[in-house]
Amino acid sequence: MAAAVAGTLRGGLLPQAGRLPTLQTVRCGSKAVTRHRRVMHFERQKLMAVTEYIPPKPAVNPRCLIPPLRPPQEETGLIRLLRREIAAVFRDNRMIAICQNVAISAEDKLLMRHRLRKHKILMKVFPNQVLKPFLENSKYQNLLPLFVGHNLLLVSEEPKVKEMVRILKGMPFLPLLGGCIDDTILSRQGFINYSKLPSLALVQGELVGGLTLLMAQTHALLQHQPLQLTALLDQYVRQQHEGDPIVPVSGQPSPPDAVLDS
Repeated sequence: MAAAVAGTLRGGLLPQAGRLPTLQTVRCGSKAVTRHRRVMHFERQKLMAVTEYIPPKPAVNPRCLIPPLRPPQEETGLIRLLRREIAAVFRDNRMIAICQNVAISAEDKLLMRHRLRKHKILMKVFPNQVLKPFLENSKYQNLLPLFVGHNLLLVSEEPKVKEMVRILKGMPFLPLLGGCIDDTILSRQGFINYSKLPSLALVQGELVGGLTLLMAQTHALLQHQPLQLTALLDQYVRQQHEGDPIVPVSGQPSPPDAVLDS
């Protein structure tokens, strides 16, 4: 029904082919824009300026006032767990190196973690909100200037400095900031100098060899005087035996040998 009515109206309203409409509506101009803000009257502008509220200046600068006390935040179980883990890391490891945690790909980070783990060097990452309060109340408080931004820790039970420096040289985008070895704080250059030192086994061997040589020299010096004294006494006794005349059994010395006349 609606389709039929629409077809009838279309046939009656639309012009037939070859004829122009007798009346055609042409729209001129633009739409009325109502989004513009109306300009305030000049008299009203003066009235608003005169009656504008001006708040009084405070007697004391707000910067000089004591800030209100914030209610203490309760520690969550995660923070307590991280604090215990940090304490265990600083207690059980002799070498703790601090590096800048730059934005590297996950593949490079996994490769570096694998290379370090071969030498029993672990990579640890802790938030500064938990790590800094721990350092402030410990003997490692001088390490606080190194924790700026995102950092990561390279820790090991034994000081594997030579292996760590060799691996970090292959990754220049991971800078070494410093750290501590056996509760001794070292800078980046200190770690490099430490890595150039000979191994402990080699130093112990050199020390034992030096002590053995000194003991041998001391033993030789102590034996030299008794041996020389014994040799002198033996020579003296021999000379005494050679200088004494031969005494026969009768007790009279033998006459001197007669010199044959020629």
